[in-house]
Amino acid sequence: MQLVDTTSTHGFFDVVAGTGRSQAASMVLQPGQSTGSPENAHAGSDQWLFVVSGTGRATIEGDRHDLRAGTLVLIEPGETHEIVNTGDDPLVTVNVYAPPEY
Repeated sequence: MQLVDTTSTHGFFDVVAGTGRSQAASMVLQPGQSTGSPENAHAGSDQWLFVVSGTGRATIEGDRHDLRAGTLVLIEPGETHEIVNTGDDPLVTVNVYAPPEY
C-alpha cells in the first residue's frame, strides 16, 4: 500500500507514485496557464484527471469541456487534449495513467 500527500509537491507536474501497472501525478496550473496542446496525446495510456480545486477547460479531440472541483475526466489513448486554467485561482488536479506514461 502507498499513501501519498499530493499537496506536498513543488512543480507544476510531479509524478507522486506508481507501480508497473499505473502511475499517479499531481498537476497545478496557475491562472491562464495551459498544458498539452491540440496535438498532445498519450498513445498507450488512459489518463484519468480529477479536479481537486479551481476551474478550467479541457479540450479533448477538439471538444471543449468545463472543469471544476469534483470533475473526473477520462482521456483515452490517442485522444488529443489540452488543459487550461480559466479561473483566478490555481487549477489543482490528480492524474492517474494506466499503464504508466512518465
